[in-house]
Amino acid sequence: MRILGVDPGTAIVGFGLIDSHGSTYGLVDYGCIRTSAEDSVPERLKQIFQQLQQLIDQFQPDCLVVEELFFNKNAKTALAVGQARGVILLSGIEKNLPVYEYTPLQVKQAIVGYGRADKRQVQEMVRVLLKLEKKPAPDDAADALAIAICHAHSNKLKRLLS
Repeated sequence: MRILGVDPGTAIVGFGLIDSHGSTYGLVDYGCIRTSAEDSVPERLKQIFQQLQQLIDQFQPDCLVVEELFFNKNAKTALAVGQARGVILLSGIEKNLPVYEYTPLQVKQAIVGYGRADKRQVQEMVRVLLKLEKKPAPDDAADALAIAICHAHSNKLKRLLS
């Protein structure tokens, strides 16, 4: 199963693609979609949508996985990330992909086994699980890979319980 994980944002959207075969994972690609603060919000959302559509066309994932929005003290930031999440969700639905969502707590529990793990711990486990020489960077891409691995773990568990 090919999984596209996405860490939402407006300035930087992290993406990570993995192949999941049972309990093994293979890295396909990862990186970031970057938008300019000089562009209008609608233009930035359009860029995110178009670039995600291109990634989906290029890599043909079986599903799209997105981190759920957590409460943010800065309402303006939360609103902007919420708008980006909407565009990301639409990108998957437009390509007829099943879309899944996980909270940051669920991602940390799936990757590290502890819901209060810090970013460094999550990045190190992503590195180990994907057999990478160094931690993936930037953080947004590493988070997207973690989200994809979380879904692979969750999907494997669902199959075992069926």
